[in-house]
Formats: sequence, structure tokens, C-alpha cells
Amino acid sequence: MNARTPKKILTVDDDPHNRKLMETLLRAEGYEVRCVSSGKAALDAIATDAPDLILLDLMMPGMDGFEVLRRMKTDPVARRIPVIVVTAVDEASSRARLAAAGIAEVVTKPVDRWELKTRMERLLNKGGTP
Repeated sequence: MNARTPKKILTVDDDPHNRKLMETLLRAEGYEVRCVSSGKAALDAIATDAPDLILLDLMMPGMDGFEVLRRMKTDPVARRIPVIVVTAVDEASSRARLAAAGIAEVVTKPVDRWELKTRMERLLNKGGTP
């Protein structure tokens, strides 16, 4: 990362171990990290202080990642936030649903930190500013 203000990353996962792992990896890269454990908490966090990027688990109790994505699409601010789905689910039907939701970036668990870093940098730098 550079000397500019750190990019804000929102990690959404119901598993506390996964949240801690992602937080540790991302902070080491210089990101400002906020972690939440549910889909509702994710939507609240987005409304309160929109992140630069979201790492979203699909399989969560209550509101799953698919519902979070559906609700984000209806919000003018939230729909512009890039999302990387981080999930253990890697089947054709889920990938088709994600593609229909406009999600091309999927990282499967266990997370390869270099793959995640590459995808995050690509999405965060899309606008041309590093």
C-alpha cells in the first residue's frame, strides 16, 4: 500500500476464526479492516460507513450472502462497492447465481492470500488510482 489513506475493507463471515484470519492478513497489508458476523450487520455497516471493498461469505445463518448482494443492488451507494465472495461453496449453481448478481470475483476457502491480494488490488485500482 502507499502513504495515502488506507482502503477500508469490510469482512462479512459468521465464523470468528475466519474473521480473525482475514483481519490479520488485511491489516498486515495496510488496510483498515472492519469485521461483522451477519448479513444484517453488513448492511448496517455499509449504511454507516461505506467500505472501499467487501469480502463476503455466502453461507451464513439468517441473511445469507446472496440476500446481502440482492439488497446491495437496490441501494445506489452499496451497489457501487466491489465485492469478492469468499466461500467454501464452489459449485456450478452457486457460481451461476453469483454471475447473475454481477459477481465475478470468487475466492474459495481456504483462502490463498496471494490470490486474494491480487483480486483485491485489481478491484480497488479499477478506477485508475492506486
